Amino acid sequence: MKDIAEFKKSLEKDRPDSNMSVLLRALWYDAKGDWHTAHNQVDHLGDVGSARIHAYLHRKEGDIWNADYWYAKAGEKRPQLSLDQEWEELVQQFLS
Repeated sequence: MKDIAEFKKSLEKDRPDSNMSVLLRALWYDAKGDWHTAHNQVDHLGDVGSARIHAYLHRKEGDIWNADYWYAKAGEKRPQLSLDQEWEELVQQFLS
């Protein structure tokens, strides 16, 4: 995928593109309203990017303590952005 517009267009499909990274796949499922599948994409991974998405997902779920734990694992603090803004920033980050 080249940009966020192309990523958003892919949300019209039933499944994510087969060549999509696991991080983008998690954000794709989240955007489709499937929190559990999004979470399952990153729950078992130990890299910083996965921790960052894991944090976002728990923030979205409303589990702030757990979210803050994962933000710390990613070396960050909980952003003062809306969830929509955070999602867009994450998509942009992992597209590049």
